[in-house]
Amino acid sequence: MKQASIFFDKDKYYNDKPMADYLIEFLVDRKILGATIFRGEAGFGENQQIKRPGQLFSFDEPPMVITFVDEDKKVTDALTALRKKVKTGFIVVSQVEIWK
Repeated sequence: MKQASIFFDKDKYYNDKPMADYLIEFLVDRKILGATIFRGEAGFGENQQIKRPGQLFSFDEPPMVITFVDEDKKVTDALTALRKKVKTGFIVVSQVEIWK
């Protein structure tokens, strides 16, 4: 099993749809086992600028993460199809073991 996490800014869109909505629908359409979207309190990326959307007078958008789990091939296929459409975001993939 693989787990993929996609990091992106809340203000990102795919066409006219918020990125979080697009990604979750994309994964549902591919019948991925499960996914969760997290909203970050703070974060930074390659630009080394810390975003803290909760601070008073902050205009920063919160960092977001969508993480999903499925069989290796389904995760790889989903990410390959996604990268053909969406170039934004930072993706991390790990081997995982699921406990029920």
